[in-house]
Amino acid sequence: MTPDLINGTFEVLGGLAIGLSVHALHRAKVVRGVSWPHVAFFTSWGLWNLWFYPSLDQWFSFAGGVFLVAINAIWLGQILYYTRKERKWSSSSSV
Repeated sequence: MTPDLINGTFEVLGGLAIGLSVHALHRAKVVRGVSWPHVAFFTSWGLWNLWFYPSLDQWFSFAGGVFLVAINAIWLGQILYYTRKERKWSSSSSV
């Protein structure tokens, strides 16, 4: 149980750390220094963990993983949204 608790804590702390990026991107509304494939990869890995942890009976890890995947998915959505918005703006202003 202790390794599960430790891993679950890391999952939650990872979600909080990514939450800082979500907040920063929300304020800046411009994507710089990160690309969506990297975030998509780690989001998909997190989704895998949501299947994997219960198969190992690791419920703290699962709970932390739900939080981490949710925050990563929000960040990925923001990245795609603001990148698309910037491309639309730059293409319409160059006409």
